[in-house]
Amino acid sequence: MATAPQNPALPLFYKDLVPLNSQQHASWKTRSTDKATWLVGVNSVPLTVEEFPQAQRNFPIIFTAGENPVPLVLMGMNEGVNVYVDEDGTVNTPVYVPAYARRYPFMLARLRPDAEELSLCIDPTSDLVGEGEDGQALFDGTEPTEATTNMLKFCENFEIAGTKTANFMAELAKHNLLMDGELNIDIGTGQPFTYRGFQMVDETKLREVRGDVLRQWNQNGMLPLIYAHLFSLDLVREIFGRQVSQGKGPQVLPSA
Repeated sequence: MATAPQNPALPLFYKDLVPLNSQQHASWKTRSTDKATWLVGVNSVPLTVEEFPQAQRNFPIIFTAGENPVPLVLMGMNEGVNVYVDEDGTVNTPVYVPAYARRYPFMLARLRPDAEELSLCIDPTSDLVGEGEDGQALFDGTEPTEATTNMLKFCENFEIAGTKTANFMAELAKHNLLMDGELNIDIGTGQPFTYRGFQMVDETKLREVRGDVLRQWNQNGMLPLIYAHLFSLDLVREIFGRQVSQGKGPQVLPSA
């Protein structure tokens, strides 16, 4: 169900990644846009656990399959389909946009595998950064501008949220709460559409968690986040319906 990055060696959205520096990018600027072209055709986007309360109002929240699962929001039920972003990048409905997508084309990354510090990097192929007259300067001489420091802070907060998300996922794994997911959508044709390839919280096992653990989860805010995920799954039918209304629904095979 998840859309893979075009280059497996790079994170989703990024076609290239270079460290931002005042020598190479002295005259570069960052530009705002009302188009999210990098989201076109992307049906799932990584999500931090802090975003669950906002995201669950608009999207189903699922977890990737396999080891080291991460949370995702579904913006389309099939690969290559995003029902909220038109072909020109226009977000066609007011929805919450995950921080992962809002930080593009910036991100914090290690310049070397053994490096301890993260450096602010950019995707130089993006039209949101580069030389030109429009936009906010990234550097004032050798010093970063307010625009750059604000983006650095945003990316730092994203990394902090990522650590909290990893802790949340580790707690789910500790109690073996994730199960292979399956979503069935019946549109009345007698041939339901079935979606697999993801994980979800097992409600049966959740009901069996010890009371002292549930009390701790309630106090630290984890329990409401689990239920935000579970409640959000009801939105798959809305996503599916939007796909069908946009002519992007899966094909119904003729009866034998």
